[in-house]
Amino acid sequence: MTTHDEELIERANAADRTPVVFVHGLWLLPSSWDRWADHFERAGYAPVSLSWPDDPDTVEEANRHPEVLAGKTVGQVADHLAALIGGLKRKPAIIGHSFGGLLTQILAGRGLSAASVAIDPAPFRGVLPLPVSSLRAAAPVLTNPANRNRAVPLTFDQFRYSFANAVSDEEARELYETFAVPAPGAPLFQAATANLNPWTEAKVDTENPERGPLLIISGEKDHTVPWALSNASYKRQRRNPGITEIIEIKGRGHALTIDHGWQEVADTALTFVRRFV
Repeated sequence: MTTHDEELIERANAADRTPVVFVHGLWLLPSSWDRWADHFERAGYAPVSLSWPDDPDTVEEANRHPEVLAGKTVGQVADHLAALIGGLKRKPAIIGHSFGGLLTQILAGRGLSAASVAIDPAPFRGVLPLPVSSLRAAAPVLTNPANRNRAVPLTFDQFRYSFANAVSDEEARELYETFAVPAPGAPLFQAATANLNPWTEAKVDTENPERGPLLIISGEKDHTVPWALSNASYKRQRRNPGITEIIEIKGRGHALTIDHGWQEVADTALTFVRRFV
């Protein structure tokens, strides 16, 4: 647990408010949720933007020392987050983006969430589509098997395609310089092979009755997790007795949580969370 995590958990426990845990995905850090955290705090919740193991405090530090980000697996990160959530006195809502959306569903499947929102979530075992755009977005990692044990940065052109295709070139450049960090390659290899490996860590208990309400948000123009993947995750999650919903936000790409339209997505998530906690 970092000092950042400790402070947020202590603050949430001291407040008479429901915690909302934010989980980032690959190529981002907890700071990517800062505006969301402020927004949810103003709405009456206690925001907790949790780190992955060994996350640096800043984008600059992460880019200087990418080696600290390497080697993290889906299971390792999920267990790390579950332990942190265990330190909260009240069951939180959990909101995650991309691989954070997959982790959100894993945590919800463990019964750790009062309500969950998975935004453009990475696929898990049982999600079968293989969109060409997703393969292209993952290619910077998956084309070299050695990347499984490395932290891999994106070039601007790669970030433009996989994250920022639905914004202007100027905004894409600003997002890249502000938010982008190297990411561990292992989770992408795990997701890519999940349907071939019965023991994969990239799996979700979709039938646990303690999962709670779940919303999946899909960006219409997302190259990395297009509608086919989000909808396939939704169809698997509908097996759960809890409320399961999906919504597509028009004109948005994979950067929908950090680009100029972030508040529309945040309000969509907030409206869902308010219904239940």
